[in-house]
Amino acid sequence: MRLNHSPSLAKLLVLPLATLAAGAAMAEEYLTGIKWEQPPIIQPGKTDSQPPSDAVVLFNGQDLSNWNNGERWTVEDGVILCGQGVITSKEKFGDCQLHIEWSAPTPPEGKGQGRGNSGVFMMGKYELQVLDSYDNETYFDGQAGAIYKQTPPMVNAMRPPGQWNSYDIFWTAPRFREDGSLESPAYITALHNGVLVLNHFELLGDTPFNRPPRYVKHEPVGPISLQDHGNPVRFRNIWVRPLNPPKGEQVRKPYLRDGQKETPLSE
Repeated sequence: MRLNHSPSLAKLLVLPLATLAAGAAMAEEYLTGIKWEQPPIIQPGKTDSQPPSDAVVLFNGQDLSNWNNGERWTVEDGVILCGQGVITSKEKFGDCQLHIEWSAPTPPEGKGQGRGNSGVFMMGKYELQVLDSYDNETYFDGQAGAIYKQTPPMVNAMRPPGQWNSYDIFWTAPRFREDGSLESPAYITALHNGVLVLNHFELLGDTPFNRPPRYVKHEPVGPISLQDHGNPVRFRNIWVRPLNPPKGEQVRKPYLRDGQKETPLSE
């Protein structure tokens, strides 16, 4: 017995799909009118701790030749051991991405601010606290991951003493007008061991111990500094990427394009 077959499923689908394709082809497309430059092509590190090809390596595991006062700190087995006085990078940076790894002393000694204390200073003025905050109570805006005396981190992501911690810092430098007044504040986003602890935090100014924060006009670039607080904190894998925004030129006003038809958009 022969059966009467209805039109195949494939044939039934042809018309709707063709209609959708025609509709998509006729849809208006929004265009910005900006002619963008091609973003630079870089080679990322093989791991998250290794620098990408466009990074400035501040510590290569061998010496402290890239730092002022480096002769008063020690390098052992590819690791920096905190010494006497602050060390400051010879190169200066504005907006940047900073990667740095650090380890609190083991066995732990002291408590509160006296245990594994150091600090990473952006532009030599704005401190992201380094402290052994693992099972160690202190004031919250002075623990690891805090902007000192301004805000605690959102969470405590500290690893036990002796293990390595990482900071990935995304820094927007403050801007000043010619008369010295503040045009825009500094902002920081920071990951502690891959965990977001500061999310585009707006700094109130510098981070002193003995007075309120304030902004005082300075150069648009500044060094990275590491603090000596009398504790044998260790550091490694320190690199910086200066951040440059995408470049483009507004060659025409934004517009909609529908086939050959172009409709300018008002600003």
